[in-house]
Amino acid sequence: MEISGSIQASLGGRYALALFEVAQEKGQIDTVAASLGKFDEAFAQARELRLLANNQIFSRKHVEKAIAALVPVLAIDDLTAKFLNLLAAKGRLGAFPEIASAYRQYVADLRSEKVADVITAHPLSDEQKSTLTARLKEQLKADVQINATVDPSILGGMIVRLGSRQIDGSIRSKLHMLAQAMKG
Repeated sequence: MEISGSIQASLGGRYALALFEVAQEKGQIDTVAASLGKFDEAFAQARELRLLANNQIFSRKHVEKAIAALVPVLAIDDLTAKFLNLLAAKGRLGAFPEIASAYRQYVADLRSEKVADVITAHPLSDEQKSTLTARLKEQLKADVQINATVDPSILGGMIVRLGSRQIDGSIRSKLHMLAQAMKG
């Protein structure tokens, strides 16, 4: 498997690579990916969790306790739970989204898949994800893994990033272009 140097060079990439290698060694790549997905979704949706992860007011022990409480609720596997505790203990939980994204990229590289980062104003339904995956697969002529994130600031529509390519169909972008056109 060829690992992208730019991913590996980042802090999140190094943590993701370490987790990926252990998961691969233990035959738990998919289990860890599923658990990271659950935590990533919780991280994206729970403002309090993001604040806790990025806040220097709470001690690392408090963050570790919060993670320990979330693990059974989200049904996170043991390896991922230990990894999340490590991030909390090292004060690196704020880097989780980058780590999860890099891990997904390692999995995609292993499987010769393409990863599409999709940003929407509201969470995509399973049906919408399936439709988008099928259309991207048809266009790219390769298996595609969707990395969906929610950013209400785009107002509507979606932004799709595939490697260095980006398709911005967000309402925010369209309003910005309209405002620029009106300015002359």
